[in-house]
Amino acid sequence: MRGARTVCAAATVAAMAIAGCASSTDDGGPVTSSAGQASTGQSGSATSGSAGFGASSSAAADDTRTLTNLGDSFSAAVGVQPLVEDSYFLCMRSSRNFAHLLAAEESYRLDDVSCGGADTSDFFGAQYDGVPPQIEAVAADTDVVTVMIGGNDSSIYTRAIGTCSDLAADDPSGSPCRDAHGAEYVDIIRDRTYPALRRALSAVRAKAPDARVIVVGYPWILPERTGCYPTMRVAAGDVPYLRELQAELNDAIRRAAEITGASYVDMSSVSQGHDACAPVGQRWIEPQTGANGAAPVHPNELGQQAIADRVAAVLR
Repeated sequence: MRGARTVCAAATVAAMAIAGCASSTDDGGPVTSSAGQASTGQSGSATSGSAGFGASSSAAADDTRTLTNLGDSFSAAVGVQPLVEDSYFLCMRSSRNFAHLLAAEESYRLDDVSCGGADTSDFFGAQYDGVPPQIEAVAADTDVVTVMIGGNDSSIYTRAIGTCSDLAADDPSGSPCRDAHGAEYVDIIRDRTYPALRRALSAVRAKAPDARVIVVGYPWILPERTGCYPTMRVAAGDVPYLRELQAELNDAIRRAAEITGASYVDMSSVSQGHDACAPVGQRWIEPQTGANGAAPVHPNELGQQAIADRVAAVLR
């Protein structure tokens, strides 16, 4: 979430943080670097994330397939330990995120530049001092690019969950958020997020015209109808409202992927029943209250493995 970047990086993120945590037409453990300071460390492993951008010269000569991972806190796996050694501290990049799991399982050489709090503008500009634009990690000879982005644009999902949680306290059985905001958030996704996604994914395609570009949708955060207040502080009538909003966001991501020639990984079916209201051991998303093993409202290691499995299936 763009407005909560420092909070997200400093300590397992605020409870309202999310990934980045439509149906309109197609026109339209621990790190070694200090917070805010770029580390110069490089990973020498063929399947582990690098601290900087680009593959090392020693690895470039072999025939190992290359994977570049871009995106936000869902992509970085904020809160899942351990973090990537010598990575940028504020990005909170986990060595157990889906890209690292995929690289280890499929023998890719990984350059992981995902960063907690990123939105599509961070593909083109520095998110923090010492953190280059993510698009710079994409090279013409990159074999695969994985992307998980969009939830932070216009702070859409962070703002929606934060606002709905605040309103729920006074009306936990009603639908105060839907009543107050109606189509506001959906309109933002259609009018701002979707065009921003198209721009970002078009830039990835331009940098790596021959790469497989894999764009991942967000797994379900809430159940379809019945919530779990106060574990997830969303009023009963606003659970379907936020679920519909997430479906709108994922549809915008899907359409942007398809129109730019990328493959879309749909997490909606496989994540059914694994939302933040599911019990420990079944849930893939940690709740606002009682989060364990990941930042609140973010995928835990089970969720990251599920994403890795789905991406691997699309790549085969």
